[in-house]
Amino acid sequence: MLSRSAVFAQNGVVASSQPLAVSAGLHILRSGGSFVDAAIATSAVLCVVEPWASHLGGDAFAVLYDASKRQTLALNGSGAAPQVATPNRFANGIPLRGITAATVPGLVDAWFRLHALYGKLPIPRLLEPAIEYAEQGYPISERKANLWRNASRSNELRPVIRGLLGQERAPRAGEVVRCTNTARTLKAIATGGRDAFYKGEIARRIVAFCREQGGWFEPDDLARHESEILQPLRVRYRNYTVHGQPPVSQGMILLEALALLDGFDLKGIDTAQRTHLMVEAIKCAFADRWAYLGDPRFVKSRAESLLEPDYIRERRAALAADKAQAVYAPGALRDTNTTYFCIADKDGNAISFIQSIYHPFGSGVVVDGTGILLNNRMRGFSLNPDSPNSLAPGKRPMHTLNAYLITKGDALAYVGGTPGGDIQVQTNLQIISHLIDFGMEPQRAIEQPRWAWQPAQSTEPSPGTLSIEEQEGALVESLRQRGHSVRTTPLGTHPSAVQVLQKFGEAYCAGSDPRTEGHAGGY
Repeated sequence: MLSRSAVFAQNGVVASSQPLAVSAGLHILRSGGSFVDAAIATSAVLCVVEPWASHLGGDAFAVLYDASKRQTLALNGSGAAPQVATPNRFANGIPLRGITAATVPGLVDAWFRLHALYGKLPIPRLLEPAIEYAEQGYPISERKANLWRNASRSNELRPVIRGLLGQERAPRAGEVVRCTNTARTLKAIATGGRDAFYKGEIARRIVAFCREQGGWFEPDDLARHESEILQPLRVRYRNYTVHGQPPVSQGMILLEALALLDGFDLKGIDTAQRTHLMVEAIKCAFADRWAYLGDPRFVKSRAESLLEPDYIRERRAALAADKAQAVYAPGALRDTNTTYFCIADKDGNAISFIQSIYHPFGSGVVVDGTGILLNNRMRGFSLNPDSPNSLAPGKRPMHTLNAYLITKGDALAYVGGTPGGDIQVQTNLQIISHLIDFGMEPQRAIEQPRWAWQPAQSTEPSPGTLSIEEQEGALVESLRQRGHSVRTTPLGTHPSAVQVLQKFGEAYCAGSDPRTEGHAGGY
């Protein structure tokens, strides 16, 4: 895999999966905007130029660092199931695509909630770059052309091409495409604010379209939606504090795995044993996710209990140190497609931001005349009535979305994340170990070979399999001897797109994943 250079800058950095989004974020920072202003501009451009991963009909989560107060905050910008969505409506299971697969979009409200806290420039100015790309067009790369071509081969996704791009065929590499309906919606948000989307004409269009298509959104579903500002979950790892997403995000998996591994000297053991322990820690944490994670408004949140020192010691003792275990039982408590970016500004503030419509192109449904691609996050629910993540009206599904931020003392150290569904927390675990255990700078950490374990309960391909990017045969054989079902993949094909920034003395160092079109920039 080809290497790229890390970016060093003094006044601010942006790292994202799309260069045009990075340019928008940097433009806002240079114009005197805050880290949140730059995040909103970056987020909006990603909706236009990377619609298979996120869109106005999706959700968002973030972790923020306020340098003036030396504190962190978490954002939950995810939407709930419609009020009439009940398990008995899904006798044949929750569909992957279609209008009934969508939850209330949360991204737009998240913009305004963050802007109310830390915004400096007006929202209309922040949306200008996205509106410009949507109206005047942006070029299609080879990778983008392949993604659109794949969508055109699916009967369920082919209408997305017409709904977003206003054409019948997949765009070709080198072609400039426009999203005129999305541009109109962005303009309406810029002039009408948050209520234009959740209570005004856009909301009326969404509801009317859902009724026509057999969906269940009612005006109150949109009007009552609100993002939450929360305290992050935290764990100590070595001499650092890792701040992550509280429920409904599954960020607790990353934090629990880190807490488990904090009891091992990962740098002092060989690669095979280190990989084995990390995989087993992830398996252990996933078992707790299925048993305990749900919407805290409906079920008691157990996430903080899962990170208590006594509980972690018990779970660590249960780790199979020498042999892979297929499934771990949850501990006993005493009473995939997504896009990620990170930004830091000249004042030392930072944001770790992830947004998604879930599977590639989400529900496959674009609301007529709006250019809004809806998510398919209803698939995140369980139909098992005993599950803490069971479907209920107005409930938010468990989210794979999570982002992290790391401090040393109360000073900013690292910000990072990646898309990738259940692989997100696994990738983040590996990157954090590279950064902290081995002292790698961000770009070097990003370019290391990766592994990914597919949870046995997953509906994704090859459950229970450990996939490893090409490495020496001795490592693979050693893992197989420990009982892992291993398959190798070409280097650079791991399904994630990591972005990381580091506070580096008086400046920043940022890296971006060469596995995608990622880019880091600074000034």
